[in-house]
Amino acid sequence: MENEIQFEDHFINRSNWIRAAVLGANDGILSVASIAVGVSAAGSSKDVLVLASLAGLVAGVFAMAAGEYVSVSSQADIEAADLKREAKELEEMPEHEMHELAKIYVKRGLTPELALQVAEQLHEHNALEAHARDELGINEIMKAQPLQAALASGASFIAGGILPLMVSIFLPIDHMMYYQYGFTILFLIILGYLSARGGGSHILDSVVRVTVWGTLAMLASALTGYLFGVNVS
Repeated sequence: MENEIQFEDHFINRSNWIRAAVLGANDGILSVASIAVGVSAAGSSKDVLVLASLAGLVAGVFAMAAGEYVSVSSQADIEAADLKREAKELEEMPEHEMHELAKIYVKRGLTPELALQVAEQLHEHNALEAHARDELGINEIMKAQPLQAALASGASFIAGGILPLMVSIFLPIDHMMYYQYGFTILFLIILGYLSARGGGSHILDSVVRVTVWGTLAMLASALTGYLFGVNVS
């Protein structure tokens, strides 16, 4: 009995959920931490700080999940419309569509004769699948999945946002800006490392990215707090 072919587990296979999870966690950490930095820079009390951090976490979860769902749903709608149009064209002019597919393979390096043979065989197997993959760039790996993206973003936002919230709750209000900055950069470095490992990308580049942008975001929040802050007793 011949051994079954084992397909490689490429990093691109994880791209959809990694993107949503990393984006959610990064936003959770940075959004809640930036709120805490801005509120503490304004000279607010511990109660106000914790309440603002918690409100930012709750609002951010729903905003992140809803935004991701709407965005990916729009992508799914576009994909569905393209597939519907392609199915109609295959029904009305299959020969033309087959030669169109063959031209794609010629551009990828096949001879015209071999390209036509490949196109014919793929048409016999599953014409719509072939055109979706090679003409439209739609496949099962990259296909838009709104609910999965929304859940991944929302859950990861909670996982990320709860970290600076804990800092707001358990550390003293004095020097809170520095606590938040230090811990947030640490959290972002860990996230950058994990996302780079999960996606097979360069670790240092990922860490530098999140550190630089995280610092800029918190500096902007601190400046806003100083400029518009009022002491709340």
